[in-house]
Amino acid sequence: MSQMREPRPQLPILRLRNNHIPYDIILNILGSVPVKPVIRFRCVSEFLDSLITTTPYFISAHLNHNNNNNNNKDSHDNGYVIRMPSVDIYSSSNTNRLNSIGSCNGLLCFITYANVIYLWNPSIRKFKMLPDTCLGKLQSVILGFAYHSENDDYKVVRISCLSSATHEIEVYTLSLDSWRKLGITFTTNTMFYDYSFLSSFPLVSGALHWMARSIEEKEQSFDIIMAFDVNTEKFRKLALPDGLKDAYYSKTYLALFEEKLAFITSESGEQPGFRYSIWVMMEYGVVESWNKLFVVPFERAAYCIAFTEYGSLLTFWCIHSPVEKKKYKFHLINAKTLQQKKDLDIQYPSFVATYMESLVLLDGPNTLSY
Repeated sequence: MSQMREPRPQLPILRLRNNHIPYDIILNILGSVPVKPVIRFRCVSEFLDSLITTTPYFISAHLNHNNNNNNNKDSHDNGYVIRMPSVDIYSSSNTNRLNSIGSCNGLLCFITYANVIYLWNPSIRKFKMLPDTCLGKLQSVILGFAYHSENDDYKVVRISCLSSATHEIEVYTLSLDSWRKLGITFTTNTMFYDYSFLSSFPLVSGALHWMARSIEEKEQSFDIIMAFDVNTEKFRKLALPDGLKDAYYSKTYLALFEEKLAFITSESGEQPGFRYSIWVMMEYGVVESWNKLFVVPFERAAYCIAFTEYGSLLTFWCIHSPVEKKKYKFHLINAKTLQQKKDLDIQYPSFVATYMESLVLLDGPNTLSY
């Protein structure tokens, strides 16, 4: 009586690489697959896991494919808004709370009350704690987070403002996992404003932007925009729209509007109510190209948070009641048509950042999964 043969074990998928699909075709296919299925493919075989995590250009190629899809106005699948509860980071009761710094290519950057900075990619459930500062005493800190396009890298910029005349600046580079101190001295006394409030400092044309006040000789001073080029690691000054540098505004914001630098100011006119004027620098770096594109009216004083990818302005205001707790009302306003989407499902002020799924941080060292 013949013995029953055991079933032949199946070969792992793609084990015979030379007789199956070439590497480049596999990578092209995987590069067009959403993030979560790509992560699941790592469990199929050691070969796929190695291909996804160790191929130098795969994560960048996958990111470029997502960016190209997002640039297609008919595609809305990969655009998200990440909102985190806003807190007063100077309050001792919030030692475990977070403050947003920015977002680039699916990578979020935030800081704790204890000045610990993290990078976090929610789509792959990984985060990384940055090393301690290489500066001395941190004082009146201004931060920024940016993508370094020339090296396909990410940088965090930290400015410690010891005084209007003394600044210490350091840059963290993700690929090196370390901070470097920059030897930069401003030609005039400069006081940086922390005007981000609930949104990050805008990254436009490869530069981070902050509002600041330039203090000249003979006690003359005026508001300017300080721009830090992420590639060259140099600062430059950008003037505000003509006639606005000496004006006083109760609320001013810098923002990203349709890939351009926007300057938003609050104004009060002859008519009752409140309004924001939105200026856009049509040609980056050319001061004469500032153009007042929109005026958005409000019935009461409101706060701007951010623009969406498609040009709508997210705003909110507080409602005080002697009986009930303080409430917030959020509206999304199309700056071009002034059409409003009211009563958004947001219960409290939030830090807002544009977000897309990506594999950034998947192959990084010293990362933690959860």
